[in-house]
Amino acid sequence: MSFISYYFHWSEDEVLSMEHATRRRWCKEISEINKSLSPAKSKGSEKSITEMYQTKDAYKHM
Repeated sequence: MSFISYYFHWSEDEVLSMEHATRRRWCKEISEINKSLSPAKSKGSEKSITEMYQTKDAYKHM
């Protein structure tokens, strides 16, 4: 949640009111924006926030 709040300056209540799938989609969108603004030196070395959390249990912490 803090990832979304930080980049879009949304309040905690705004982020909490979203469905989990919607929050995940926004995390992916933010990560894609960041990748396009500052590409990695070697292709494939940079991961999005959603790629860092591959297990179902890890998403519970987002």
